[in-house]
Amino acid sequence: MRLAFKVAIVAFMTIAILIPLSMIRGVIHEREEYRAGAVADIARSYGGAQAFAGPVLVVPYTETVEVEETDANNVVRKVRRAKTRQWTFFPTTLDVGGPMVPDTRKRGLHEVRVYEWKGHATARFDAVIPNEGNPADRQIGRPWLSYGIADVRGLRAAPVLRINGRDVALQEGMGSREAPGLHVRLDAPVPGQTIALDTQLDMLLGGTESLVLVPLGKNNRFELESTWRHPSFAGTSPRHDTSADGFTASWDIASVASNAQRNYVEGLASPEMGLANMDAVGVSLIDPVDIYTQADRATKYGLLFVLLTFVGFFFFELIKQLPIHPIQYGLVGLALAIFFLLLVSLSEHVKFVYAYLAASVACIGLLGFYLSAVLRSLARGLGFAAMLTTLYAALYGLLVSEDNALVLGAGLLFLVLATVMVVTRRIDWYQVAGARPAVRQA
Repeated sequence: MRLAFKVAIVAFMTIAILIPLSMIRGVIHEREEYRAGAVADIARSYGGAQAFAGPVLVVPYTETVEVEETDANNVVRKVRRAKTRQWTFFPTTLDVGGPMVPDTRKRGLHEVRVYEWKGHATARFDAVIPNEGNPADRQIGRPWLSYGIADVRGLRAAPVLRINGRDVALQEGMGSREAPGLHVRLDAPVPGQTIALDTQLDMLLGGTESLVLVPLGKNNRFELESTWRHPSFAGTSPRHDTSADGFTASWDIASVASNAQRNYVEGLASPEMGLANMDAVGVSLIDPVDIYTQADRATKYGLLFVLLTFVGFFFFELIKQLPIHPIQYGLVGLALAIFFLLLVSLSEHVKFVYAYLAASVACIGLLGFYLSAVLRSLARGLGFAAMLTTLYAALYGLLVSEDNALVLGAGLLFLVLATVMVVTRRIDWYQVAGARPAVRQA
């Protein structure tokens, strides 16, 4: 009965430690929200996550058509009404690229990754204006050439647009579409005319963390490069090369391999559709060691730390007959939980590896000192400190080896179980529990 009671106490204390661990995870999520607020604040002043689409040639026209209408007397009659419509032409070829120059901006404790994109977009149009039907029933208006930019506040200087080698002045907006961007008006064509355009847009565009490019041409070639060493690519995987000097990436995308043109046409009737939600490709300048993600992952192993420590205590009580009070269990569990709070608070000021080292040394030193008295032996206290050092080292390996976290975690659990089984293989549990069953005589 005494053994069962002690096991129940250890189980209860282990579950109770989940309360401070969950509170610490709440603090981590709160700090993540603060960082998201810092990103939004910088995006408002510098330029948000950017997306670029275009150019697209839109030709509006008004057509008189015959429709059926019902009058007040329920008489159906045919009348002629003017309908406003438009033709949308996409580039035959589209070449977009340019270097992304990375930088950082600070808001309080938080650093946010930003960039300036020295972008260019070269496109070729061979748009044939339809000539079917009665020319008298159709009036063609002035077309516009439009470029979509997710956040025009990021434009660092006036963009330069050349059409057939001639500079033209850009205007705000995308023409008739309620979306951020730029456009230029062209002369009205005539039915059957081929609008042949060679366009080149040069711009300096600032953005926060990510850049998205929309492949609206029949044949698209995108090229990006940067000195940032940790890119994360979105959409179709590019041909890329990443090194200590940065990265280069290129995409070759045909219109038949993308839904971007269809997304764009549907977006004309749905202005709230964002450019970044289209079938696009892009790159994000990521932080390979996000301190809040790492700290949150570390707390998921917090219960394992507490459980292993309490199991070690339990075996000391069992084998060495050392009584350990539940309050002592609780204090040790709280010290283990405080490690994660120290980790996230220190990592906001120093590199994660140094924060991890400082937090682990502080907690292991405190526990080693305390347990030397609890276990009535300096050697036992140092032995427990050595065990905790091994656990913290294993946890750090799990955190920095994200791709191998599962196999490392499984191996650690197997090693712990094997150690427990080896240590307890000669224990007579019935004798320890004081309840040896009677042996039947033959």
